[in-house]
Amino acid sequence: MAKSKNPSYASINGRAVLYAVLIIVAAYYLLPLILMIMTSFRSMDEIRMGQLIEWPKSFSLDAWSMAWSEVQIGAREDRGLRPYFINSILMVIPSVAISTTLGALNGYVLSFWKFRGSELFFGALLIGCFLPFQAILLPQSQLLGWLGLSGSLPGLILTHVVYGVSFTTLFFRNYYVNLPHELVKAAKLDGAGFWVIFFRIILPLSAPILVVTVIWQFTQIWNDFLFGVVFSDPSSQPVTVGLNNMVNSSTGEKQYNVDMAGAIIAALPTIVVYVVAGKYFVRGLTAGSVKG
Repeated sequence: MAKSKNPSYASINGRAVLYAVLIIVAAYYLLPLILMIMTSFRSMDEIRMGQLIEWPKSFSLDAWSMAWSEVQIGAREDRGLRPYFINSILMVIPSVAISTTLGALNGYVLSFWKFRGSELFFGALLIGCFLPFQAILLPQSQLLGWLGLSGSLPGLILTHVVYGVSFTTLFFRNYYVNLPHELVKAAKLDGAGFWVIFFRIILPLSAPILVVTVIWQFTQIWNDFLFGVVFSDPSSQPVTVGLNNMVNSSTGEKQYNVDMAGAIIAALPTIVVYVVAGKYFVRGLTAGSVKG
């Protein structure tokens, strides 16, 4: 007698319970974001007179405009997030590009062009992955002072490149050691050199780990606050510092809707990156994990 192809009730019920639990967990973690979005569209009069969690009676973009642009709030003049946001973009793009390039080259050399002491070099480089930010503040400040880069965007870029190259090297090296080494050996026998092998063989195979590294570095650099507040001046501060300045202003009436809009603006690039490329990030993490 042929078995029924219809799924059993136990399987359907189990899947329904699983989905219900996932929906509850997702709602729990999304509730703060939903509350922020709702508050950002409400006026201060409505916030003061209404409940904390309440659908806006009328949607207004005034708080978003105030958070983005320089505005006058009572007797206080606030600098919006626009200049800080631009500083973050100018800082993140070269920092990610340079640190990713150096990590790819380091991983390539440590995997296919090993030299005497290469493992010791790799181990020493990995120490940078475990150094807390606070441990390098003083020496980095002295270095930036010697180079004449204190309080500037190039100084912030150098800081993030130096701190991030340990992580990018680790990512690329662990990915490259799982690639078929016979490809490189065959290319060497055919007379291909260092750069030809890298650009024509290794780099085309590096798309998964490139996505992982770019997303990792972008998130770490964009969300950084400590380096931004220590190694910058008012003209080069990133968006995280600008948001802190706006939220923690000690004068004037507290504008909760403006603060919420500013927080969303500051977090929006990283949210977009993970929404758009999140699945590629997971694929890149698992790519090359099984050799063969």
